[in-house]
Amino acid sequence: MAEDGTIDVLARSQPVPGDPLAALNAQSYEVVQKVDGAFVAPAANIYKHGLPAPVRDGLHNVLQNLDEPIVFVNFLLQFKLVSALKTAGRFAINSTMGLGGLADVAKRKGIGLPWRPNGFGDTFGYYGIKPGAYLFLPLIGPTTVRDLVGWGLDRSLVPFTAGKPFGTRLYGLGAGTVRSLDYRIRFDDTLEKLHDAPGDPYAAERAYYLEMRQAEIDALRGHPHASLPVPGEPAKPTEMPDKK
Repeated sequence: MAEDGTIDVLARSQPVPGDPLAALNAQSYEVVQKVDGAFVAPAANIYKHGLPAPVRDGLHNVLQNLDEPIVFVNFLLQFKLVSALKTAGRFAINSTMGLGGLADVAKRKGIGLPWRPNGFGDTFGYYGIKPGAYLFLPLIGPTTVRDLVGWGLDRSLVPFTAGKPFGTRLYGLGAGTVRSLDYRIRFDDTLEKLHDAPGDPYAAERAYYLEMRQAEIDALRGHPHASLPVPGEPAKPTEMPDKK
């Protein structure tokens, strides 16, 4: 790469399959990295070291429990009735015995109902809807047109059906902030390895995201395979939800 970055800019401006907005996305990626380094990462570090681990885990569990209706609905839409019933059981157990989801009682030995992620983006992919253009957006990060629409439906389901307080701006801001900080500290190692990947970190993160999403959808279809490894690490098996 030339000192003025000419070669890098020209390379990114070339059409990339699945990423027609590569040049714009790459610029967004670079801006987000600067904001992350200046604000998000320090805030996440304060969140990690300022709150005891049980408190952070409790907040994570509560937000995860609030996502169970989204998971339940999408398993129903995929006609995976066993997985839908297990999700309903998780929600009932954690909402009661887990004190509103503060503790993930359902995953413990003896009950054996682990968290199974699912959403409208997964349902779209399950039924063969293609990802569409890859996007890298501020506040959201890597996504695709399909997953962006799915994400909007995911985030709207509980506020729309349950109403207050979940439909208020205060709840949305608070939950969104905690989700962002929780994600940042839980996936810090993965993000660091992607950012330090040889070559173009933007391209590495794009490849990781697209292959990870495809692996998740393949698993829902009953065709699990090795998930995308973080650079420098071997692949790990993708957990497959029940076929029904």
